[in-house]
Amino acid sequence: MADAAFAPPPGLAVAEELPDVIPARKRLTGVWGFVRRRPSVAFGAALLGVMALLAIFAPLIGTVDPGALATSKRLRPPSAEAWFGTDMLGRDLYSRVVYGARVSLIVGFSVAVLASIAGLVIGLVSGMVRWVDGAVMRLIDGMMSIPPILLAVALMALTRGSLQNVVIAITLAEIPRVARLVRGVVLSLREQPYVDAAVAAGTPAPMIVIRHILPNTIAPMTVQATYICASAMIVEAILSFIGAGVPPITPSWGNIMAEGRALWQVKPTIVFFPAIFLSLTVLAVNLLGDGLRDALDPRMAKRL
Repeated sequence: MADAAFAPPPGLAVAEELPDVIPARKRLTGVWGFVRRRPSVAFGAALLGVMALLAIFAPLIGTVDPGALATSKRLRPPSAEAWFGTDMLGRDLYSRVVYGARVSLIVGFSVAVLASIAGLVIGLVSGMVRWVDGAVMRLIDGMMSIPPILLAVALMALTRGSLQNVVIAITLAEIPRVARLVRGVVLSLREQPYVDAAVAAGTPAPMIVIRHILPNTIAPMTVQATYICASAMIVEAILSFIGAGVPPITPSWGNIMAEGRALWQVKPTIVFFPAIFLSLTVLAVNLLGDGLRDALDPRMAKRL
């Protein structure tokens, strides 16, 4: 009876469990709430994450050497032995498609990062230094008058086909888009009252750029970087398809489709599978970019 008298009431025991239960519920509610508010971001990020995992763990998910030749097994249909079938040289199509994700993702992310950094520097200098603006913008206008794919083809014609040269060629073609975007943002921010106040207070120009200009360019540049990433993947596939991209021995989605175009009518799966993977990856990046635009731009928000 004495022990029962000093036993904690049932309500107190429940109260002690609440601190452990409530944070877990809050975390679950937060994740589900984010998915409900930003379904495009969640779906795009999940799909892009799946593609990244496929590329990273390609040797561990039932693949074989993508360059291994087996002429006795050429043009076989999808089966338990070869999930996507084989190509005209007997190479496992599933392995080549999975390994091809590495090329597209490396090109897409590398071009997005390099073009964003270079375009940010050019846009900041052009927007802040008036006497440089005219010359730089005329050069940017000239580069933008040429379609990115044609400019990339011209640059690749001057070099040998390699993954590094493909990244450099596409980056040079995409820099003008970022530079013009950043310049427009800088020109609008330069006229803001807080910038005039900083200038009147004697703040050095580099400090004004770091404190007031640069942070406000990150959001639009991040959204633009996602579209550049998707565009770079498509351009890389086009370059490989026409023979101006990575070497043919490298498994990439563009090379696989180029090899299968001659057999399109009798063996459409050779082109179908890499095209589906390329389309899904570009779709994931574009959905992520649309979601980031809605999240970072208050004017695009659907609710307050």
